[in-house]
Amino acid sequence: MSETKIPRATAKRLPIYYRYLNILKDSDKLRVSSTELSEAVKVDSATIRRDFSYFGALGKRGYGYDVEKLLDFFKKILNQDTLTNVALVGVGNLGNALLNFNFHKNSNVRISAAFDVKTDITNTIKSSVPIYPMDQLQSQLKDQQIEVAILTVPSQVAQEVTDNLVKGGVKGILNFTPLRVTVPEGVRVQNVDLTNELQTLIYFLDNYNA
Repeated sequence: MSETKIPRATAKRLPIYYRYLNILKDSDKLRVSSTELSEAVKVDSATIRRDFSYFGALGKRGYGYDVEKLLDFFKKILNQDTLTNVALVGVGNLGNALLNFNFHKNSNVRISAAFDVKTDITNTIKSSVPIYPMDQLQSQLKDQQIEVAILTVPSQVAQEVTDNLVKGGVKGILNFTPLRVTVPEGVRVQNVDLTNELQTLIYFLDNYNA
C-alpha cells in the first residue's frame, strides 16, 4: 500500500473512503467535510480525521477536503493504477460466487486463474477465468506472476494447499477456511470467518439493539 506505517483498522477503512470519494466525484462534488464522510461511511468523524492524519495535512480547517485531490491521493496509496492478478483455489459454492463477482467494482483487482481438483471443471473457462488442475498450481502462479491467492478449499487440505501457494511465490492469502494456516515470515494471511462474523452480528443485535 505505502511505506507509511498505519494501524490495521485504519488500513481496512481506506478502501471504504476511496469508494465513497469516487461516488462524490461522479456526482461532481468538489469538497467534503469529515462530518459528511462520517454520515456516508458510518465511521465517526474523529476517527476519519485521525485516519487521514497519518498521511499528513490532507484537508483545511473550515474548508474540508478537496474531493479530487483526496481521491488521487488514495488512488496512489491503494495502488489503484496497478492491476493485481489473484488466484482462486477451490471452485466450490463460495469459489463460484467469487468467480461470478470477480471484484468487478474494484478495477485494480482481478481473479485471473482458478484451481480445483474436480476433473469435470478443470481445463475449462468460467466467468472468463481459466480453471487449472491442482498439479499446475505452482507453475501457473510463477508463470503468471501471481502473488495473492484466495483460499476456499476444504479445511483438511488447507495447510497443504497453503504450503504449495507459498512455494509458488504467493505473498498474501485471503483464507476463507476455518483452519488457521501457518505461513513463513514474509507471507501475510487474512482470515475471513463468515460464521464468526455472522454470530458477532447476531450477538450485537441481541444485546445492543434493545
